[in-house]
Amino acid sequence: MKSPSSGYGWAGAIPAKQGLYDPTNERDACGVGFIINIKGQASHKILRDSENLLCNMSHRGATGADSRDGDGAGVMVSMPHRLISREFLALGCTLPPLGQYSTGNIFTDPNDSECMTQFDAIAEQLGLRVVAWRRVPANSEILGPTSRSREPAVMQPLVVSDWQEEKKFQRQLFVLKKRARHEIGGWFYVCSLDTRVIVYKGQLTPEQVPEYYADLRDEHCETHFALVHSRFSTNTFPSWERAQPFSWCAHNGEINTLRGNKNWMRAREGLLHSKAFSDGDLEKTFPIIDELGSDSAALDSVLELLVVSGVMTMPEAVMVMVPEAWQNNPAMPSAKRAFYEWASCVMEPWDGPALLTFSDGRYCGASLDRNGLRPCRYYITSDDRMICASEAGTVDIDPVMVVKKGRLMPGRMLLVDTREGVVVDDEKLKLQHAQRHPFQQWLDTHQIKISHLAVKEAATADDQVPVSQDRRMRAFGYSAEYLNLILGPMVQYGKEPLGSMGNDTVLACLDPAPRLPYEYFRELFAQVTNPPIDPIREKIVMSLACHVGPEGNLLEISDRQAHRLSLDSPLLTKPELAAIRGMSTWYPEWISHTIDITFGAADGADGYRRALDRVCEEAQVAIDRGATILILSDTMVSAEHIALSALLAAGAVHHHLVATKLRAKVALLVETGEAREVHHFCVLVGYGVDAICPYMVYETIAKLHRENVLPDKPVSQLIGQFRSAVDDGFRKVMSKMGISTLQSYKGAQIFEALGVASDVIDKCFVGTASRVQGTKLEGFAADALARHGNAYGPPGAIATIGDEGEYNWRKVGSNHVNTPGAISSLQDAVRMKNKASWLKYTEASQQSIQDCTLRGLLEIHADESRAIPVEEVEPWTSIVKRFCTGAMSYGSISKEAHTALAVAMNRLGGKSNSGEGGEDPERSIPRSNGDSERSAIKQVASGRFGVTSNYLADADELQIKMAQGAKAGEGGELLGTKVSSEIAKTRHTTPGVTLVSPPPHHDIYSIEDLKQLIFDLKSANHRARISVKLVSEVGIGVVASGVVKALADHILVAGHDGGTGAARWTGIKYAGLPWELGLAETHQTLVLNDLRGRVVLQTDGQLKTARDVAIAAMLGAEEFGFATTPLITLGCVYLRRCHQNNCAVGVATQDPVLRAKFQGQPEHVINFFYYLAEDLREIMASLGIHSINELVGRTEFLRMSPGYRFDKGRLDLELLLKPAHEMRPGVATYSVINQDHQIESRLDSRLLPELLESLRTGKPAEVATEICNTDRAVGAILSYHLSVAHSLEGLPQGTVRLHLRGSAGQSLGAFLAPGIAIDLEGDANDYVGKGLSGGQIIVYPPRASTFDSHLNVIVGNVCLFGATSGEAFIGGIAAERFAVRNSGALAVVEGVGDHGCEYMTGGRVVVLGNVGRNFAAGMSGGLAYVLAEGFEVMCNRESVDLETVHGDEALWLKQTIQRHADLTGSKHARRVVDRFSELLPKFVKVFPRDYKRVLAQESASNDVHVESPPPQPMVSEVVDIEDALVDESLLSDRAQKLDKLRGFAKYRRRGDKYRSAKKRIADWDEISTRQTKSQLQVQAARCIDCGVPFCQSDVDGCPIGNVIPKWNELVYKNQWRDAFDRLMATNNFPEFTGRVCPAPCEGACVAGISELPVAIKSIEAAIIDHAWEMGWMQPVPPVRRSGWRVAVVGSGPAGLSAADQLNGVGHLVTVFEREDRIGGLLTYGIPNMKLDKRLVQRRVDKMADEGVEFVTGAHIGTTHSAADLLSSFDAVLLATGATWPRDLSIEGRQLEGVHFAMDFLTGSTKSLLHKGGGISAAGKRVVVIGGGDTGNDCIGTSVRQGAASVTNFELLPQPPRERAADNPWPQYPRVYRIDYGHEEVISRWGKDPRIYSISAKRFLGDSRGRLRGIETVRMQWTRDADRWSMEEVVGSKEVVGADLVFLAMGFLGPENKVIEELGVKQGPRSNVETGEGSYRTSVEKVFAAGDCRRGQSLVVWGINEGRMAAGEIDSWLRKTKASGQ
Repeated sequence: MKSPSSGYGWAGAIPAKQGLYDPTNERDACGVGFIINIKGQASHKILRDSENLLCNMSHRGATGADSRDGDGAGVMVSMPHRLISREFLALGCTLPPLGQYSTGNIFTDPNDSECMTQFDAIAEQLGLRVVAWRRVPANSEILGPTSRSREPAVMQPLVVSDWQEEKKFQRQLFVLKKRARHEIGGWFYVCSLDTRVIVYKGQLTPEQVPEYYADLRDEHCETHFALVHSRFSTNTFPSWERAQPFSWCAHNGEINTLRGNKNWMRAREGLLHSKAFSDGDLEKTFPIIDELGSDSAALDSVLELLVVSGVMTMPEAVMVMVPEAWQNNPAMPSAKRAFYEWASCVMEPWDGPALLTFSDGRYCGASLDRNGLRPCRYYITSDDRMICASEAGTVDIDPVMVVKKGRLMPGRMLLVDTREGVVVDDEKLKLQHAQRHPFQQWLDTHQIKISHLAVKEAATADDQVPVSQDRRMRAFGYSAEYLNLILGPMVQYGKEPLGSMGNDTVLACLDPAPRLPYEYFRELFAQVTNPPIDPIREKIVMSLACHVGPEGNLLEISDRQAHRLSLDSPLLTKPELAAIRGMSTWYPEWISHTIDITFGAADGADGYRRALDRVCEEAQVAIDRGATILILSDTMVSAEHIALSALLAAGAVHHHLVATKLRAKVALLVETGEAREVHHFCVLVGYGVDAICPYMVYETIAKLHRENVLPDKPVSQLIGQFRSAVDDGFRKVMSKMGISTLQSYKGAQIFEALGVASDVIDKCFVGTASRVQGTKLEGFAADALARHGNAYGPPGAIATIGDEGEYNWRKVGSNHVNTPGAISSLQDAVRMKNKASWLKYTEASQQSIQDCTLRGLLEIHADESRAIPVEEVEPWTSIVKRFCTGAMSYGSISKEAHTALAVAMNRLGGKSNSGEGGEDPERSIPRSNGDSERSAIKQVASGRFGVTSNYLADADELQIKMAQGAKAGEGGELLGTKVSSEIAKTRHTTPGVTLVSPPPHHDIYSIEDLKQLIFDLKSANHRARISVKLVSEVGIGVVASGVVKALADHILVAGHDGGTGAARWTGIKYAGLPWELGLAETHQTLVLNDLRGRVVLQTDGQLKTARDVAIAAMLGAEEFGFATTPLITLGCVYLRRCHQNNCAVGVATQDPVLRAKFQGQPEHVINFFYYLAEDLREIMASLGIHSINELVGRTEFLRMSPGYRFDKGRLDLELLLKPAHEMRPGVATYSVINQDHQIESRLDSRLLPELLESLRTGKPAEVATEICNTDRAVGAILSYHLSVAHSLEGLPQGTVRLHLRGSAGQSLGAFLAPGIAIDLEGDANDYVGKGLSGGQIIVYPPRASTFDSHLNVIVGNVCLFGATSGEAFIGGIAAERFAVRNSGALAVVEGVGDHGCEYMTGGRVVVLGNVGRNFAAGMSGGLAYVLAEGFEVMCNRESVDLETVHGDEALWLKQTIQRHADLTGSKHARRVVDRFSELLPKFVKVFPRDYKRVLAQESASNDVHVESPPPQPMVSEVVDIEDALVDESLLSDRAQKLDKLRGFAKYRRRGDKYRSAKKRIADWDEISTRQTKSQLQVQAARCIDCGVPFCQSDVDGCPIGNVIPKWNELVYKNQWRDAFDRLMATNNFPEFTGRVCPAPCEGACVAGISELPVAIKSIEAAIIDHAWEMGWMQPVPPVRRSGWRVAVVGSGPAGLSAADQLNGVGHLVTVFEREDRIGGLLTYGIPNMKLDKRLVQRRVDKMADEGVEFVTGAHIGTTHSAADLLSSFDAVLLATGATWPRDLSIEGRQLEGVHFAMDFLTGSTKSLLHKGGGISAAGKRVVVIGGGDTGNDCIGTSVRQGAASVTNFELLPQPPRERAADNPWPQYPRVYRIDYGHEEVISRWGKDPRIYSISAKRFLGDSRGRLRGIETVRMQWTRDADRWSMEEVVGSKEVVGADLVFLAMGFLGPENKVIEELGVKQGPRSNVETGEGSYRTSVEKVFAAGDCRRGQSLVVWGINEGRMAAGEIDSWLRKTKASGQ
């Protein structure tokens, strides 16, 4: 497009793309309507009335910063022949008759007339003549600065032709318009050019339209209709050409599928041909859709094409483009259904919320989309006029003249045919078109369905390879986590599983590990400008059916267009795909061609790109050769072939075929092993794939079934469950964008790519936003190669399918923001005010932020010269007022947690947020100490839980939740297990019933309706700030602009990653974007629009540190929200089980037993914010910043971190960092002014002076007044004052009564409080009684009306939405969505539209007339009584029963109807009362089954005539099953019924018990007795399976990262073999660790916070013991040997684990041990009763059988030369341990009898193995100095040897019996415990051997130098600040008799001989020195691991060291040998 300016679009009116602002994201909404004379009689009055219609909807539009700058408005009228004739006559032209000339308004550059010359030339080429040009007179003085800056010259050409045929003239005019737009461009824009209609429009306010265009005020301007439009643009750069109407239509709504519609239209252009156009003319109109136009303009273009081509009439074309929901409507006539099904073969629906008004001069009409979300009301008058508009009452009509009041119903069409002078009935009209052709016959003859094909069932899994060994699964990136967490539940339950706590996993573009391309794509979702829809309760309007294969010519109607393959779902089974592949057998023209999408492994990364090109070329060639089905297949994947990503391949092919206009000629199918998740399938379909066969998933299901992992059902049934779950997932994802049909979703590209480079986008995903660049094609290729290498590399190098840690944190899995170390450090910091722990927390958090997030790539660049003293910075007490806690509802978290947050924030002066669950009014009463539990922010969400007038009045801020970060585009979900009676009371729902909130589509489905809700809430509490919560996504900037223009005071931009709320995993993982992008875009766009100064901007989403807050401020935020982190301070440990009601720490549960475990305090939250604010002040001081306001938007302080590596492709954050103040200098960059809500101008405000006293005192008062549609939310301001004065109770009914007359505006009686009554004579618009809170509303037609009330619409859509109490009597029909979420109000109405009583949870509704479809969907409480014909068909009976009415209930019903008749004067109601006995059997009582259950329970309780017992806790008393049942068979049976969800609290811990002390001291057998398998299943059921399992953290838990929760779960499931595989994946020697490890994992166990920890160690030992018993532990020598030799010096835990690992990958390993037996510490350092040496030897023998060579008696450096070792081996590992013991150098140390403990233990073991020798304690007085395991082992050994006494000295004081404050969880608990040795001494001598706080001063001996005693002194320990000190206790000296002393005081380091000989560098503590995170020493080829490297540590640490060192040695060998070094 040509453009004289640097801007975007027409005339460069919109700023060009800059920063994150992109003008293509502009959205709009509007008010539309028309006035028409049904008989076609023209008059100027029609036009003057249309001014009122337009101006009375001005509140639905918007203005920019200057009120004179409108967003756009206009009017379409019939050609004003008198006016046009007069004006052109003045130019010397005499007009021909109407229909033989054309004119219209054209925008042109006022300084350039060349465009008109060009237009004349094009017209001439088309056989047309431009006779003259007329300059349309316009009043420029009324324009604002923005609209005036691009004001065009408005010109009218007079175009004539020599043809008499008007239709041909119209076609040439169409070509002329299209060519002119394509060829002239710039300012040139044709508003309309037609023979029958003309459009006047511009960047105007509604009031300006007739003022600007003088023509419209000219009496000669006569028309028989006027179609008007008022635009609400989200941006403040609306341009003249985007105003509506367009040439043929005006549209209120948004086309959600626009990108797909455009792509498919472009593809169809290759098939378009029509005899109606001259040769070549049609092609010159391409592209039909202007890429730069709006969605409405695109729809207008296609609509015009269909009509002017002559193929369809305008109504017919509208039916094809915007069809009603026909698929699930059995009541639809078959002929009409056949038409729609044929139409779906021709074109996909233009899907989205749409009220489409249109006219071609003859017809004028409106059509509503299938969901019916947009309002459309109409009147028909006795003088043959119809007034149709988005609102009722827009034109003043005498009630006597109104003969009908109606509304346009979902999917229906309202049409006036002025030629015939009739209003055409919708059903008659559509049947007329449906019967024009035999559509059903065409479908029967030509349509192909899967059932028509020969689908042959076959085995799903062809091979016998088990899941754990299937290399293809590894190649495609499968993980055990996916199988267990996602696939398993989908297969078992047919639903995608729930998750919670958001998504804190590393972004795919930042992950160094291989990621699938799907993971880079984020699902877009509707917010503000259009609504999501409800895939659960409104499923009837959705369809997954789709036609695939070659399309026909759009410009014809023929039977061959039905010749397509119809699929009910995009997921195909393997047999179905096989049948499609062979379709040519039955349908010869359906030729399939399979394209292999693999490439040679030898081709490397370059082969990836070449393969993509090949696939595209092959696809095109195949089509040229006649293929009609393309199947992209990766089944050839193997060791030699690597699969392309099916997504990249399909995207590339789809776009290649679109570009070559071949896509509409072929079906595109994918046969892939890669796609497996709902999101994967959605992305594939979203980028054009017609159907998918995920063969690998099916095979995996079959294999899991074969391996008894899945239920014992037929595999086909399990696959069916999976497909059902995927289908539901499709609906969920589609619904988030407001898309109803898969046909529309396909190819619509409803995604943003996060971190994908432009080369990939341009090839595979054309038109997709990717704003930070990132992974290139080479990066995706590298990932594919890496996955393939993992799968098909050397056999020994292949790990089992791993637990990737994508969903839950795993030590060796994906990076997460929340880590065990950070969580525990934070809790210690805020609880103990421990600054050291705070520093650890910030360091850990900043590292995880750097690893996982976009902001982690940024660094704050401080200039030291700018720094200021921190004292000059805004104080912390001021900063914390900008902090808010997140919207976590009471329900999602416990009352204790919710109130703790509120108290903390109220003390700080910040704000807490109620969340969407309501709030108990009692919390507003201050505590006795002055604390307040009141949430300052009250949230108003889609569920409207507990939203009353009182709730709203008691707030400082009212937050509208448009979306939620953790589940953008979805409603909240609270499982029934968490809906306790208290929660149900607060939320006005039914206890025990799952609450799935609707998406925000009932009353906030568009920008103008959000504006209305803001208006309502500001009326309900004028003091409160109105906030709108948005979630980051592309285009949020222009959405936020619209929100500001809608008068929001505050905007929250939430990130994608937070949230406690439950949602399906697809939504949690793949919807929404990082807040960094959304915040920066919002700030930049608001500044660019000069709107930033009118709003406060906040962000949230995993904010952790002051650095995060500083970056958020620099990106544009001035307030900051925190949710997860404050919860952590209160005790949350990130279990990710919030939705399951089993939170072990009482934070996210309603279980009273678990809530009692809550330990959080408000002080903990306060301390967190204090630390945070102080750190922030230091950052600000370093930047020279004094206040937060100075910091806002200062991105110049940020830059990309230069040290970040970008292996897959560089991310570019330049757009993010563009300073907004440079984009539009001189405007506000933070909030400086308040919004003007014009409260004083509202009707309530005018009535308030008269009623205020009554509202405060309760004195009765009445007022009568007129009302019109611009009087909105009447009653809300009055309710605020009443609620402030009288709280929830209000006043007696009718104390204040308003008598209104007229047409009420939106939200009449919104949140009407108890004591206020409104009666309205007239009618009302949408949202009557929204949130009704106890007031009374009566609406009835004017008394002078002649129509029957029960046949006419009297109130609009969504009335009584969220009503909690009160009454409503509606004397007429209510439109769609009546009483949705009613939870307590009584309503009587005389008919309702679709979705009545949806999701109702309380109250009663009486319907005295017909109802629409889907009545009572999701209804769980309350009752409805319906008198309607055919009601059973219209009612959704999934949750309700239909019953009769009788007894007292019938009497109540009659009395209620009588009241209704009395109050409304309804004749219909009186007739019902008069005939009540006759009609009673026809009444249907709608009774929700859940409500019936609750009533039955209450009734049963009352029948007992005793007080109801208190609610039972959801967790039962602790049960010790083992104590209750001793029979193993019974125990096994009980184990099958274990409660895994609450096992940690339900069952007692039981570890392996010691044998009797008296018995065991007589032998050297193992001290413990093992539990049975069934007992261990019970113990495994206690494992919580935490989202962040601290037990495997290397900070405080298991150093080797054992995936403990996973093998616990497998044991619980009795899957011992799988548990064994999982255990062995991380631990080489569990038989050792399960016996001798002190189990730090148990100390870190989350269950141990409030219960005893899980018996992890016992389970671990049992798994490996069982494996040996079952023969699973067999030698498995490596298949191939590398030939490289590795020497391992030392055979302790580190040496053995390294040897095992290195041998496993094929290296030749020799282990050198200086002792006579292999095992090191395991053999000679640990006594036999703890570790039987046969177990050690058994494992050594197995390793030897696998090829490890062992050399004993080899003391390297003494008996063997270290130099020889170095020369003989390719690598050497030092694993010599730390064997240099710590000595006690005091007087008498030389005496005989003083020994090192290890000498004693070694000698004892040798004496057992070799029958004699060693130090004997028999008959001796033994003193052990030092504690720990070694000291305890000395005690136990001494007892067994027959010591006379055993005493144990410990220098430290006795530990506490419970954790001390300085020993917080999850640190290893330093508590007093009795170990086996202590127990044995107690058993033998009756007292504990330990003496604490004692120090040996000197050893005392006899004359022969033998030890006889120890002189000791007692020590006093004191703590000063953070340090302990000790001093001797005066007078405490004492001599303790002793014959033997064993020094067990630890070890100082390794022996030095081998180290010294090799010249290896040592550290200060003599340990071998290696680089950080490395095991390489200072000597080439030499590595070190274990205690010789890290110092004395646990066996498990040694194993970990050995494993890690082995990995580094292996990598080093492969690298150095490969390079020839």
